Amino acid sequence: MRAIMIPAPGGPERLVWSEVPDPAVGPGEVLVDVVASGVNRADVLQRQGFYDPPPGASPYPGLECAGRVAAVGPGVSGWRVGDEVCALLAGGGYAELVSVPAGQLLPVPGDVGVVAAAGLPEVACTVWSNVFELAGLRAGETLLVHGGSSGIGTMAIQLARAVGARVAVTAGSAAKLERCRALGAEILINYRESDFVEELAAATDGAGADVILDIVGARYLASNIAALATGGRLAIIGFQGGAKAELDLRKLLAKRGSIHATSLRARPAAEKAAIVESVGEHVWPLIADGRIRPVVDRLLPLSDAAEAHRVLESSEHIGKVVLTRS
Repeated sequence: MRAIMIPAPGGPERLVWSEVPDPAVGPGEVLVDVVASGVNRADVLQRQGFYDPPPGASPYPGLECAGRVAAVGPGVSGWRVGDEVCALLAGGGYAELVSVPAGQLLPVPGDVGVVAAAGLPEVACTVWSNVFELAGLRAGETLLVHGGSSGIGTMAIQLARAVGARVAVTAGSAAKLERCRALGAEILINYRESDFVEELAAATDGAGADVILDIVGARYLASNIAALATGGRLAIIGFQGGAKAELDLRKLLAKRGSIHATSLRARPAAEKAAIVESVGEHVWPLIADGRIRPVVDRLLPLSDAAEAHRVLESSEHIGKVVLTRS
C-alpha cells in the first residue's frame, strides 16, 4: 500500500507519499480500506517531532479515517467485509489501509457519506468525553469554546445546543464568528479585538461559563479561571498557547472550580472503546437524523497531505480538512 511517512521531523515538506508494507490484521482487529482521513493538530505536532505515536501504534500520522471493511480478524463479530465505517485511530490514517481495534469502529451515520464521516470520530469522541462525560455539561448551562470555528469547536457548538446548553465562542475573524452563529453559538467573541473574560461576563450577567473547552493552554489559564462560573469546570485539551503557566489556587478555590486536562490518543484500547460506544449511543443518532452535521472546510488528495498541514497551521480553515484517496 501507499502511506504518508515522516522520515525526519520538520515542516510540511517532510511528509512523503511512499510505498510501505500492508498492515497485519490481528485478533480483535478490522482492516479498513481507507477512502478519506481527517486532519488534526496532533498530526502537525507528530510531523514536527513533538508527539510520537504510542507504543505499538502505526508510525504514520492520522487519528481518524473512514472507508470500507476489507478484512475481519479473528474474534471480531458485528462487522462484515464491505461495511462502510469510520474509525478512531492511534495512528495510521494517512494510508490506503489501516488496522483498527474493532471497538474503535463506528458505522457511517445516516446520509453523511464516507468522505465527510472521516472528519467525525476524533472530534466527536474528544468533545463527548471532555465536555459531557468529564465536565458534565447540562441543559441550561453555558459552554465557552475556544477556537469555535475549528473542527473541535464546530462539533462542540452543535452538541451543546442539542442538549439545551448556551454556547459562547472565541474566534479570530467576523467570518468565523458568523459560521459559529449559524451552528448555534449565541455569544460571539473576537479574541483579537476583545477580552473574552469581560465579554462573557457582560453576556451572562457576571455569571461566567459553567464549562470551558480550551485548546490554548498556558496563555489562557488565568483568564479561563476568571471566566469560570461558580462550580465551573475547565477542560484543557491542547496547548497551542504554551504548556507551562502559574495557577492562583485561591481564585480556583473561591469559585469551587475544577480543571481537567486530557488526551485521547494514548488511552488504552478499552477506554477508547468505551468512549466510542458512548458516542455511538448518544452522538451518532443526532448526526444520523441531521441535528448535527460534519463541517468540512475542504478536501485535498491524501498524497498532498503537506498542503493540508499548511492550511491547518495557517488557521484559515473552518471545520475539518479531509484527505481523500482520489
